Amino acid sequence: MKPLNLSKIYSTVLLSGVALLVTACDKSETADPAVSADTAAETLNSEQSIKHHADMFSGCYTVSKDEPPQIKVSQQTQGLVMQMKEPKSANRVWDDPEPLEPIAIDKVSKYFSVDEKNVEGVIGRPDRVFVVAQVKQAYVNIDPTLDSPYLGYILQGSNTIYKVECDDTPADELIENPHQNEEGVGNIVIKPAGKVES
Repeated sequence: MKPLNLSKIYSTVLLSGVALLVTACDKSETADPAVSADTAAETLNSEQSIKHHADMFSGCYTVSKDEPPQIKVSQQTQGLVMQMKEPKSANRVWDDPEPLEPIAIDKVSKYFSVDEKNVEGVIGRPDRVFVVAQVKQAYVNIDPTLDSPYLGYILQGSNTIYKVECDDTPADELIENPHQNEEGVGNIVIKPAGKVES
């Protein structure tokens, strides 16, 4: 029986490892960053991702616990959408649906001062004048500035928002508190402020 030549075996293993390493490096250096960004965007906007974000965010929101719902997020045939509550004079409860899209969690710091590891999901309008993030409940429990797991970014300002029961009553009929401004409820207007890079 012939003795094994260990030096040849070591050389073969070493050369195989170097070849694999060089091949991997060549692929990573030649990878097109635009292609990987497109792939990430496709994954984020996939049917499964839209459904996941719809399950997380569908419902109605308000900026104060004591106010009726002002914004509705839902999944419709065109994907995720938002609607604003209209006053009675509009002869409809909710305005026309505006598109929403999932946003990569690593972009959360553009809108909120919360570490991405404490965030469950983020959605927003394509122009980013309206963005909503859901924060992990464990983080809400330890952060004294939060009393809701939802954060809203509206017109370049962010604050806690509240998920509340939806209703189909026009905004101006819901005011029972005489101290609230009846004209102001339901009149939040979001106008495009230009595309924000995501």
